[in-house]
Amino acid sequence: MVPDGAGAAGTSTGSAPPGRREGGTSRPNRGRAWAELLRLPALFTVPGDALAGAAAAGAPAARPRVLLAVGSSLCLYEAGMALNDWADREEDAAERPHRPLPSGRVRPAAALTAACALTGAGLALAARAGRPALAVAAPLAATVWAYDLTLKHTPAGPAAMATTRALDLLLGAAATTGRPRRALPSAALLGAHTLAVTTVSRRETRGGSSLAPLAALAATGLLTHLVNRRPAGAGGDERGRGTGGGEPAPGHTAATPSAPGDRAARRSRPSPAVRAAPRLTTALAAAYAATAARPYVHAALNPSPPLTQRAVGAGIRATVPLQAALAARTGSAAGALVIAALAPLGRRFARKVSIT
Repeated sequence: MVPDGAGAAGTSTGSAPPGRREGGTSRPNRGRAWAELLRLPALFTVPGDALAGAAAAGAPAARPRVLLAVGSSLCLYEAGMALNDWADREEDAAERPHRPLPSGRVRPAAALTAACALTGAGLALAARAGRPALAVAAPLAATVWAYDLTLKHTPAGPAAMATTRALDLLLGAAATTGRPRRALPSAALLGAHTLAVTTVSRRETRGGSSLAPLAALAATGLLTHLVNRRPAGAGGDERGRGTGGGEPAPGHTAATPSAPGDRAARRSRPSPAVRAAPRLTTALAAAYAATAARPYVHAALNPSPPLTQRAVGAGIRATVPLQAALAARTGSAAGALVIAALAPLGRRFARKVSIT
């Protein structure tokens, strides 16, 4: 659920020469070939979708159904990666011969089989999370396949990719509460970011366009501003909504037998985590902008393929702090911190395998 694209400089390191078949490679090389095919470092941008969706719906990040949603997202994401290279195998043979399929390190039939198996696994995990989750996962899987097989090279391609990210976030909300509508604002913001990155990625093998990076830079600034505008009613309780006249939300100071006014004041007093959420949102939104903005500027000033590819990679990595900021703005400081912790892991693995 991130843009596919050309490998950045260095992705051919350790690749087998074109024409060498999977059966003639050693086990470590086969493992690296599959890591390149599935773009494993980009996997760290996926769990934040479900976690941000659960936070937007008001569900704790520790619920078992959140894990089912994360597992479903990971499977459907990797299905899209395998299917992407299978669909682009002829194009990659001319433009990116070091990729696993044209280099012969992974057979096309194996990639297609993996895409089918991972899609089935993703739908099965969503079904375990309940009918609302499956109702979101099914169109998500259909959009992934439609994008890779037909929409990718059409004007509808960026919008289709943005739709997959938005649906992936809604999957987390549907799996945990069955009410994905509450996560629609967060899904729209994440989808807008994905739309911008995917638009830039369409020129990463040829370069030559300053307009797409400039538009992505403007979108990043607008999204940073919108993320910092917390949803209406956020901050009233642990999930960012007022407690009304009911029982105190978890994390609030419990009321003791006293005057009615004292009990009301105690019930409305937010926990330290909720009070810290606005500052955490601001910090994570700034991290998002800092991760994406500078490479976009470089690509706009010099729209060469290497700088355009670098801008795409930065846009993909910026997905993680954006997800974390979306979780924080809805009151889930714990979920935001869990998502943010994925960023250094993704950077570490990206040093070995390209994220694009």
